[in-house]
Amino acid sequence: QVQLVESGGGLGQAGGSLRLSCAASGSIFRSDPMGWYRQILGKQRELVALITGVGATNYADSVKGRFTISRDNSKNTVYLQMNSLKAEDTAVYYCNVHRGAPLWSWGQGTQVTVSS
Repeated sequence: QVQLVESGGGLGQAGGSLRLSCAASGSIFRSDPMGWYRQILGKQRELVALITGVGATNYADSVKGRFTISRDNSKNTVYLQMNSLKAEDTAVYYCNVHRGAPLWSWGQGTQVTVSS
């Protein structure tokens, strides 16, 4: 079992930046793809950024060019750098191992609120 702890959320200004962190405890293989997801109030959780074990990345169209996912395997930590924030980025953000679908139980997430 893996525990996932997200942090770094808060109140951001439109056009501003936030950096999220996800610390994983337990057995995470360095080859595991890791994803950042978000759940906007009233909507389903969606995958917004993905990074493979070798560092290849993929992004949802809604965040492409603004968000950057990265990982530090030595720390079992995944990051999400969020730039040029928009009000529609307001959501609870989660991370998880992504093997075609989220693998582990969800952490508590971290709330991001963007004011316009």
